[in-house]
Amino acid sequence: MECSLEAIFDQALVETNRLRTLRSEAPPADFLLKIAAEELSERLAVVERQFEAAAEIHGYTGLAAQALLATGKIGKVTRIETHAAFAAPGDHFTIAPLEQLPLEPASINLAVSPLSLHLTNDTPGMFVQIRRALKPDGLFLAAVPGADTLQELRDVLLQTEVEMTGGASPRVIPFADIRDIGALLQRAGFALPVTDKETYTVRYDSLFELMRDLRAMGMANPLAARSRKPPGRAFFLRAAELYAQRYSDPDGRVRATFSIIYLSGWAPHESQQKPLKPGSAKTRLADALKSKTFD
Repeated sequence: MECSLEAIFDQALVETNRLRTLRSEAPPADFLLKIAAEELSERLAVVERQFEAAAEIHGYTGLAAQALLATGKIGKVTRIETHAAFAAPGDHFTIAPLEQLPLEPASINLAVSPLSLHLTNDTPGMFVQIRRALKPDGLFLAAVPGADTLQELRDVLLQTEVEMTGGASPRVIPFADIRDIGALLQRAGFALPVTDKETYTVRYDSLFELMRDLRAMGMANPLAARSRKPPGRAFFLRAAELYAQRYSDPDGRVRATFSIIYLSGWAPHESQQKPLKPGSAKTRLADALKSKTFD
C-alpha cells in the first residue's frame, strides 16, 4: 500500500506495528494506556449522567472500556478496532480502519478515544465523525499524546543524524499542541470544550530501554516520510551517548517525557449552558480565578 503525498502516517505500517505488539511474547508496555484509562474513567465518574450506549474507539486491548464499565455510568460499550485480534471474550466488537467510524449518526451517548487519534492523517475528520455519531448532549472523552512527548528522544536523534550524516529525516512523530486540540473540538462543532494536560516523566537505564518500550507500544516509526535506510548500530550508540549526556539524573538513569492531553466536548443540545453575551458578566475574571490584579 502506497501512501499519498499528503499522508503523515503510513497507515499500513501503523497497523503492522500495532498487531506486532499485540502478538509479541515480550511483556507489554501499556503503562500509558493504563494511566489514560484510569484518568478517563475518573472524569466520567464525576459526570452526573448515565450513558446507555458508548463506544471505545481504537483502544488497543480494551483497558479503557473496562475502566469505563467499572464506573457504573454506562450500559453497553462497543469496542471499535482495526482487527479481530484485539477483541476479548464477551466484547461487543466492530472492525474498522483507524480513520473510519462505523457508527450511524446520533447512535451513541458516549465516545471515548484512548491514545489513538495521534496516528490519524485526517484528525479533524475523525473529530467530525465522532461528533456526528453522538446523540444530542452526548459526551466525547479522549486522551491524545501532547507536543512535549518524547522531546528528549527527538532532540538526540536529530543531533545524532546531523552529526553523522549532515542531514536529518523524521524519526519521532509530531504530536499536537493543546491549543490545536481545543481548536479541533470547536471546529468539529462540540459544545463546552475542555482541554488540559498532564505530563509524566519516565526514567530508563538508557535510550535502548526507552526504544524497547516504544516498540512494545506499537510506536516504531510509522511516518510516511521516514528514511528507508537502517541507521545502524553506531548511530544508536552515539544517540544513547548524547541522551545520557543531556538528560540523565545523578544516578545515571535517563528521563523521557510523556505528555497526555485530556479533552472533552458535548454534542450540542438546547439544555446546555450558553456563553454569556460580551459585557454581561457580573464577576471579574480575576475574582473568579481568585487571583490578584495590579494596577
